[in-house]
Amino acid sequence: MDPQARTVRAQAGVLLGELDHETQEFGLAVPAGIVTHTGLAGLTLGGGIGWLMRKYGLTVDQLLSVDMVTADGSFVKANEDENPDLFWGVRGGGGNFGIVTEFTFRLNPLGPIVLAGPVIWPMAESARLLRFYREWITAVPDELTTAVVHRKAPPSPYIPARLHGEPVVMVVCCYAGPVEEGQEVLRPLREDAGVAPVLDLCAPKPFTEHQAMFDASFPHGRWYYFKSCDVDRLTDEIIDRTAEHAARIVSPFTAFPIFQLGGAVARVGEDETAFGGRGAGHTFNINGTTEGPEGFDRERAWARGLWSALAPHQTGVYPNFLMEEGEERVEQAYGPRKYRRLRELKRRYDPGNLFRLNQNIPPAAPSEDQSAAPPEDQSAASTAAPSVPVATRPGPPPES
Repeated sequence: MDPQARTVRAQAGVLLGELDHETQEFGLAVPAGIVTHTGLAGLTLGGGIGWLMRKYGLTVDQLLSVDMVTADGSFVKANEDENPDLFWGVRGGGGNFGIVTEFTFRLNPLGPIVLAGPVIWPMAESARLLRFYREWITAVPDELTTAVVHRKAPPSPYIPARLHGEPVVMVVCCYAGPVEEGQEVLRPLREDAGVAPVLDLCAPKPFTEHQAMFDASFPHGRWYYFKSCDVDRLTDEIIDRTAEHAARIVSPFTAFPIFQLGGAVARVGEDETAFGGRGAGHTFNINGTTEGPEGFDRERAWARGLWSALAPHQTGVYPNFLMEEGEERVEQAYGPRKYRRLRELKRRYDPGNLFRLNQNIPPAAPSEDQSAAPPEDQSAASTAAPSVPVATRPGPPPES
């Protein structure tokens, strides 16, 4: 890394925790994901949402260049000046266009101390809290990124034993600015929500510590079933269905974060990168999780039930949170017009669909109408490894 130029080069095997360890030594950061053992490559290629995104954008928004091997064996560089169509495609399009061997990112000032952590209420207060939260976040600055998480309180050392296993709803915060400013921004959440929190763990801490907060919730080896969707805003109907299904959580490992979007994510033009859905307000990441096969069918059915209840309100989906759900769902991640553009780019760089073990975008047939693609800088996209780790001992094959 070059702290003076504020750039860092990282190869494909780097994990998020390793990147943060190096960059935070200089008070710098790349906006990335929420689990330190996530692979940087897969996270980046699918977009990259995380705790800094409202301040600094997605991971792909800080990507300056990639080195990669394409389907014909060529070693190429892609950036704004060299192979710009390919560079457009890898910023959200995943692993459809080749094997990225190295990434170059822009670095941004951060911390190393940030105001971060969860503020926790009983899950019975979910609907009331979400209605307050919906209004509160309309006035918060871009420095603040939040996620509302429903789950049973884990037996973590920082949570009192009296709460272990209790159903809770938490607003997890990260303020990418001066701690004193963040305390004032969070004051209404702590004091004006209509019900007092049972635990407040949002405090000044090293950013690297906050980045590891969800690690214990996503270890390798568990059985995971993910469903995901974007919504524009938390309507009363969405809030009521969310609270209703949250109350049905059985497994101590099941949880679903609702990530707040907006800010810098939304300020990048929709056509500037392959990533779709920049205008969404929130991303639901519904995780039905067990330690093994026992109870897995139940948690999978629960995840499907919540996702189905949200279906009338869905506007898209974050590709890194997709499982094997079929081409229609992949298209939903980008929208029809951008998806056609991606298929055309796929035809140019991988006409035989060599890179297909992913959220696959099949190459366009030569005869397909290309009128939707911009006249220049045509590009492509798809997805790669999820932003949360996939189980190394998977359960039954996922069904949509």
